[in-house]
Amino acid sequence: MENQGASVVINHHIVNGKQQQYEDWLNEIGPICRSFTGFIDWQIIRPIPNLTFNYTIIIRFDTIENLRNWMESNERKILIEKARPIFSGDDKYLIRSGLEFLFDSENENKKIPPRWKQYLVTWSAIYPLSLLIPLIVLPVLKILHFPENRFISSFFVSGCVVFIMVFLLMPNYTKLIKKWLYK
Repeated sequence: MENQGASVVINHHIVNGKQQQYEDWLNEIGPICRSFTGFIDWQIIRPIPNLTFNYTIIIRFDTIENLRNWMESNERKILIEKARPIFSGDDKYLIRSGLEFLFDSENENKKIPPRWKQYLVTWSAIYPLSLLIPLIVLPVLKILHFPENRFISSFFVSGCVVFIMVFLLMPNYTKLIKKWLYK
């Protein structure tokens, strides 16, 4: 079985004035989550004070099964119920594993494409970028007087490839081939 890790992105919109209660709740649920088998890490993106009230929590586990064990656990259910009065909405979350985030569709009812299709699509997008981007980035680095260093150039080239993949290419590419991809 493939072991690619899995992540969940949780969004909680908090009632105005209840942020400290939510922070206390995070301090309660955090150690319990971390004690579950396969836990890797968790990150909290806090709201902008006096402007937004949305917390985003990203939790990573080593397998989708271990992540689901946490998300569906009685411990989590009890703590979610305890926090409901401070939520102004539902406990919203999205679970993904591997590179599935690149293949999210606008229609959440659609299934995720099979891994072999994800592989082919990702490879067919990365290969031309890996040939083209160095031809553009390396001369720019030279003009900017960056030292000729394989690690520095690889850092910028890979950063450009990932940026283009995630923000520009994959959303449009997957729309273009969606009939085949989701068939």
